[in-house]
Amino acid sequence: MSGYDETTVARLLALLPPAPDGWVRAAQELPLARLGLDDLIRRAEEDAAFRRRLVSDLEAALEAEGVEPDPALAEALRRRLSSG
Repeated sequence: MSGYDETTVARLLALLPPAPDGWVRAAQELPLARLGLDDLIRRAEEDAAFRRRLVSDLEAALEAEGVEPDPALAEALRRRLSSG
């Protein structure tokens, strides 16, 4: 346990610069992206044809599903598909 009380921690946090806008936006969008990612992975596990489409041309498959093929989302999907 540290020797800092809540007031000291709050004061120290207030001294930090604000998070970059990109970090804030990413943190706000992460839960929604995560839900979409989980749904796509579940569908890929249940539907072999859908999984083949994802693996063969991920960006095109995402666009066909109405999901903007964001590079971070695409990379996360690739990692999940290769680990499963």
